[in-house]
Amino acid sequence: MTFYKNHKEKLELLKSGKLSLTENVKFFLKNIGDQKDLNAFNFVFNEEAIQSADSVEQKIKNNSAGKLAGMVIAIKDVLAYKDHPLTCSSNILKNFTSLYTATAVQKLIDEDAIIIGKTNCDEFAMGSSNENSAFGNVLNPVDKTRVPGGSSGGSAVAVAANLCDVSFGTDTGGSIRQPAAFCGIFGLKPTYGRVSRFGLTAFASSFDSIGPFSKNVEDTALVMEVISGKDLNDSTSIEKIIPNFSSSLSKDKKLKIGIPKEYFADGLDEEIKTAILNIVDELKLEGYEVKEVSLPKTEYTIATYYILTTAEASSNLARFDGARYGFRANDYKNLKEMYLNSRTQGFGTEVKRRIMLGTYVLSSGYYDAYYRKAQKVRRLIKEDFDNAFKQVDLLITPTTPTVAFKIGEKSDDPLQMYLSDIYTTSANLAGIPGMSIPIGKNSENLPIGLQILSQQFEEEKIFQLAKHIQDEISS
Repeated sequence: MTFYKNHKEKLELLKSGKLSLTENVKFFLKNIGDQKDLNAFNFVFNEEAIQSADSVEQKIKNNSAGKLAGMVIAIKDVLAYKDHPLTCSSNILKNFTSLYTATAVQKLIDEDAIIIGKTNCDEFAMGSSNENSAFGNVLNPVDKTRVPGGSSGGSAVAVAANLCDVSFGTDTGGSIRQPAAFCGIFGLKPTYGRVSRFGLTAFASSFDSIGPFSKNVEDTALVMEVISGKDLNDSTSIEKIIPNFSSSLSKDKKLKIGIPKEYFADGLDEEIKTAILNIVDELKLEGYEVKEVSLPKTEYTIATYYILTTAEASSNLARFDGARYGFRANDYKNLKEMYLNSRTQGFGTEVKRRIMLGTYVLSSGYYDAYYRKAQKVRRLIKEDFDNAFKQVDLLITPTTPTVAFKIGEKSDDPLQMYLSDIYTTSANLAGIPGMSIPIGKNSENLPIGLQILSQQFEEEKIFQLAKHIQDEISS
């Protein structure tokens, strides 16, 4: 039922009548039911998806359908979708229904995409393994004893396990790219400001990005054409011409590629290193100019990231107090106890840990020592990338230091868990785009991801190289 390679092929089949959209949606719904043990979805919109399929099918017949007509999409349960649950995989919001729709989600609907459900994730998008959800762990479909990555694990699994065509995740420090690598699919974190964050439940507002998971570069590029752009509801979204990403995919342009030496040092799995350097060697043989570059502040990225994001999280999550919406504890004698008990019972362990860390770094006497210093280092990390992109068009790095690890393997060691994001957090600190693409498997048959990074708003170059690797090298 998904014998099409990408959305363009699917749309041709729908137009010719060789594929029924309603049957296609029912196929995905059956798959979701059959693979319930993966725990990829928090909510599935069965009847609504079938009704949408009927409606979109009519539009296709009338030649009035949108750009994404018939694309079946799952969205992470941190994105608002009016009159549907919005839980952020947290007990504190377990009965909350959204009052409006996120701009990025509305843009999908306006182009006739079908929203099939909302995916499981780490609570409030805080985690690297999808083991921090009030809805339980998500399992990696490649090996169910392993994590799918986080925080957008459910969204990655939904695409990898053939439960939808495309899914939406969010990326604050690697939460799209790392699960994409662990599950063997494509995952893009756009430039900060390229896609409106309106309707995204904030974790760290100066880091959060919304982006797609898919099985190919073409669908990623197409979705980005739809969801990009300035939004008056989000002052951080940027007024920028949206390139026609799809039509520029096959430009035969030999881009200059940089290899950051700090990303290939100790701590990187040897099989991942070899797989990526083999791709680099292929590119050299084809005439691509490749040179080593340096990002000297790399060693400070994890510390800087966790100081700044926890600070922003402690501020953003203050709104969940039991007073206005979401869960409220029953056992309290006064207002202070209501706040205390609601948060204690409503938030999970990792969320509490990050709120406390963030409150600490913002507290009197520590603000200058931690938060202000981290902001200065963030600027230096951005300068490292600016200097590198004066020499090259793109950077190639590993997405993750290891392949998908076992469920429970890092749960008792938060620092080890945080180091899973060592190659991804820098893009969020610098506000640049990054994409993880699958380049094969290791000796245990586990997927390996390669990351491509570019200067801000140069996703077009990422897509061009990713398309070339997809079609000519890793296929």
